[in-house]
Amino acid sequence: MSTPLLTVKNLHAGYGKAEVLRGIDLQAEAGSIITVIGPNGAGKSTLLNALMGILPATGSIEYAGQSIIGLPLEERVMLGIALVPEKRELFGSMSVEDNLVLGAFRQVLLRNKQWRDQMEVVFDLFPRLKERRAQEAGTLSGGERQMLALGRALMSRPSLLMLDEPSLGLAPLIVREIFRTIEALRKTGVTTLLVEQNARAALEAADYGYVLEMGEIGLSGPAADLASDPRVVDTYLGAARKTA
Repeated sequence: MSTPLLTVKNLHAGYGKAEVLRGIDLQAEAGSIITVIGPNGAGKSTLLNALMGILPATGSIEYAGQSIIGLPLEERVMLGIALVPEKRELFGSMSVEDNLVLGAFRQVLLRNKQWRDQMEVVFDLFPRLKERRAQEAGTLSGGERQMLALGRALMSRPSLLMLDEPSLGLAPLIVREIFRTIEALRKTGVTTLLVEQNARAALEAADYGYVLEMGEIGLSGPAADLASDPRVVDTYLGAARKTA
C-alpha cells in the first residue's frame, strides 16, 4: 500500500476554550476520495478548518510526508492543499473568469507559465462556467456558484482538495452533477476529502468513510461497508431514502 498523502493522529481543535474535536485519527491515500459524514454540530467543518490552518489544533497532521501542524494557512496552500468552504466565498462583483484567475495565485507564485491552461480543464469540467465566463459571480445560480467555487480551487492544481458540504442547498439534479465531477477528479490524481451531510451520495462516491459524532470518530471503514452498516443505514441513510 502506498504512503498516505494525509495522515491525522490524535487531532484536537475547537474555538477558544470550547474543544470540538477530540482525538481524531484519519488518513487519505493519494488519488482517493475520503468522506466524513455526520450530523450538524458534529465538528465536520471544524475538522476541515483545522486541517487548512484556519483554526489552531494540536496533535499530528502529516501531508506528503511532512508535518504541517504549525504551518499557517498560506503555506499549506502553497504545498497544494485547497479548501472549498461551505459558504463558497466568491467575489460576487467580479466575473467568473476573474474569480478563476484569483484561484491560480499559487501557480503564479510557483512561476508556472502554463497556469492559464488549467482554466480549460475547469471549463471542460463545467461547460456552463465557460458560457458565463464574463458574467458577475454574484448573478450565478446556486449550482453555478458551487461549480465556480470548485473550479477556483482547482485552478491552484491542488494535490488535496477539501470540500465542505458541496451539495448544500442545491437541487437534486445539480447535486448529481457535482458528485459526478468529484468522481471524475479521481482520474486526475487529486485526493479529495469530502465533508457532507448527504451521506448516501457521499458514500457512493467515496473509497473510504468516517462517521464523526460529537467530535469523535464513531465508525470508519470502506465506504461500501459503511453504506451497508445497520447503524449508518438507520441513522443516516434511512431518512435520505424517504426524502430521495
